[in-house]
Amino acid sequence: MSLTDELLRPLLASPARPLITHYDDQLGSRVELSVATTANWAAKTANWLTEEFDVEPGDAVAVQLPAHWQTVGVLLGAWWCGARVVTEGAGARVAFVGPDDPEPTGATATAVVTLDPMGRGLAEPPGGGAFDYLTESRMAGDQYSPLFPIPGDTAALFESTVDEVLAEARARAAKLGLTPDDRVLSTKEWDGPEGILDGLLVPLAAGAHLVHVSNADEAKLGARRDAERTTADLPA
Repeated sequence: MSLTDELLRPLLASPARPLITHYDDQLGSRVELSVATTANWAAKTANWLTEEFDVEPGDAVAVQLPAHWQTVGVLLGAWWCGARVVTEGAGARVAFVGPDDPEPTGATATAVVTLDPMGRGLAEPPGGGAFDYLTESRMAGDQYSPLFPIPGDTAALFESTVDEVLAEARARAAKLGLTPDDRVLSTKEWDGPEGILDGLLVPLAAGAHLVHVSNADEAKLGARRDAERTTADLPA
């Protein structure tokens, strides 16, 4: 079973429950995703990757994006179809990059993610044969079922397997004492496997609601805690 199946399946019993809230203090934006909306974005991404780029279990997909609600859909979608998430584009089947990142990535294909707070695609098609992720993946299917089961020994995050990543995320969540009742505040960047593990997978493994603040204004964090009724902070 894929990492995404393992993480989302227990949560889909309450599909309307908030799962990810993303603030960007630089833009002054707030976006909240329910369990169902998160699963929907992940499914669209997984379908797009398999149908457009023939991504198969074990294929490398480079994610060169900051902590962001759109990055959640990219990561969960990649894992759902069995991809191995890396950060270097060289040799990857697809590289996901932000709107200001330079070309080329070294990947077979490049997908540009706008990181627009309203979820809008690019105003103009990207150059260099790149793809507009938000515009194109939006047309993909809302449900995803892999053609074949994803074995637990499939590499999921760099060289770590599905089983290893899931076990480590659960162990770190337990060490922090996180539960499904928690609302977790984080300003941690998702840089590399450790950042992705601690910043995203640990709260998801606990079934907690993640409140992530990008470009955090330290003076506003207290107000964020109060407004979101957070119960725990992730270590920076």
